Amino acid sequence: MTRRMTRREFQHQSLVAGLGMLAASHWGYSASPNEKLNIGVIGAGGKGESNILGVKKENIIAVAEVDDERGAKGLKMIPKAKRYYDYREMLEKEPSLDAVIVSTPDHHHAPAAVMAMKMGKHVYCEKPLAHSIYEARVMQKIASEKKVATQMGNQGHAGPVLREAVEVIRSGAIGKIKEFHAWTNRPSSWQQGIDQLPETAAVPSTLKWDVWLGPAADRPYSPAYLPTKWRGWWDFGTGALGDMACHIVDLGFWALDLAYPTAVEAEATGVNQFTGPLSSTIKYYFPARGENPPVVLTWYDGGRKPDSSLVGGEELPSGGSILVGDKGTMFIPSDYGSKYLLLPKEKFTDYKPPAPTLPRNTTLTNEIMVAASHYAEWLNACKGGPPTQSNFDYAALLTEVVLLGNVAIRVGKKIEWDGPNMKATNCPEAEPFIKPKFRKGWEV
Repeated sequence: MTRRMTRREFQHQSLVAGLGMLAASHWGYSASPNEKLNIGVIGAGGKGESNILGVKKENIIAVAEVDDERGAKGLKMIPKAKRYYDYREMLEKEPSLDAVIVSTPDHHHAPAAVMAMKMGKHVYCEKPLAHSIYEARVMQKIASEKKVATQMGNQGHAGPVLREAVEVIRSGAIGKIKEFHAWTNRPSSWQQGIDQLPETAAVPSTLKWDVWLGPAADRPYSPAYLPTKWRGWWDFGTGALGDMACHIVDLGFWALDLAYPTAVEAEATGVNQFTGPLSSTIKYYFPARGENPPVVLTWYDGGRKPDSSLVGGEELPSGGSILVGDKGTMFIPSDYGSKYLLLPKEKFTDYKPPAPTLPRNTTLTNEIMVAASHYAEWLNACKGGPPTQSNFDYAALLTEVVLLGNVAIRVGKKIEWDGPNMKATNCPEAEPFIKPKFRKGWEV
């Protein structure tokens, strides 16, 4: 009797097949065993599972996971990997590691990645790249100094459609762009707007709570933080903005060659000291770049969206972005840039995109294959190939800009921003949100 393949099995086989295809035919290295990397995995649960699949053809020799229950599926995928609970111990005791993958909650991204890079290890780190602006800046600096191959886990960045859209914008097809809108329906799977600490409980026997806390201030365990609810708590996560903007804002940020904004302001509901807001609208003011005019990026979350009149009444999905130019509009009805529309439709009926200028495998179009190309790009860079397109030079800047919106929410006023010097010039009270304190032993 033929057994029907499950969705997870299909994704697994498709991802592995895609990686093999890319390794052999596009990114320029062979998949021979003597070229395999020794990889350490930091965080095997949740997103860690798909990241393990993404590099499983390499030698995964060590894994650090604090939660036996949450990490169970990922740990089963790599039974030969030496198990640790604390990634600091793993990095110290596994000198043969070539590279690491960081799939932890946001507050561990920088401590893990910086320690690894200082040891000369290549790093793949989930988005947002860091928990704070300061940490993102340090990660970029260390990556540059150590000349390691880096990649942030905003997989859509490797998509052929997203890269084509970037080329279309840069070609001037929709003219000079002054408005950029981006939105998400998150938080949809965790709570925000919680203005008090939760009730505490006994630590589960399967969890190393003190290690999970890591750089965050000591506190009692609560099930309100796990397994993914940490995203809403400021001490561990970065809210809806941090969770999704490195995906949704990516296309326009890259295409418009944006850097530091000069000012940021936010309006939000449910603002408090413990968690992200219930909903927010954030405006980033970017200066002119050469012949390109100033741009205002408006971010919406918690159910807020831009006016659909911007796209001629087209239905707005749960997440996406819009770039408004003086010759037309690009509508991206997707979180990951997997499709785009040029509007008004009648004007662009016979439009043909410009010749490609960004590297990509144009045969890979679905999300599984796009993810495969993202991992393959990093693996190739680790083996001496060209830098990834979402390396820490780019990813740290994007992350800094994204997280500045959270700073504006928390201080409750418009911020005048000096990007190069990492200063809110009119708002000294923003400093603790720009550079947080770290628990002893977890400093960045």
